Amino acid sequence: MTQDDITRKAPLAHPGYDMDESIGYLVARVRQLLLNQLTQETSKFGLTSTQATMLYKVASGKCNNAADLAREYCIDASAVTRLLDRLEKQGLLIRERSLTDRRTVNLRATDEGRAMTARLPSIFLDTADHLMRGISDDEIGMLKSLLRRIIVNGESG
Repeated sequence: MTQDDITRKAPLAHPGYDMDESIGYLVARVRQLLLNQLTQETSKFGLTSTQATMLYKVASGKCNNAADLAREYCIDASAVTRLLDRLEKQGLLIRERSLTDRRTVNLRATDEGRAMTARLPSIFLDTADHLMRGISDDEIGMLKSLLRRIIVNGESG
């Protein structure tokens, strides 16, 4: 009997567990569908969904530097730097050294970046509407409330 045969016949660690029904899998699957659909729309403007949402966060003042974005997106600083490099190369944002703390580099959307940002809410809303077809406003409100509670739980450690 080979190792592959043993692995195939090994009992599941948790009989009856169905990963396809797990919260983690379902949330990840919805996230991937959302990002894929957003990227289909934002790619028309030369942006990925992540670049578009980061640009929006910067332009709206919700994230002012790379560290803010890294925390918000739960990704490492080097990944954020690569994304910002692309946005800067496209002329959508600029980095400015802080006048009060030389260690901090602030982000600011350019005029072109703000013009792009003005297009994004309709893309975000259309994508959400597509994915939420057949779900009532009350159900959407409940889903948002539950997701916010999960975020609070996750951020509290």
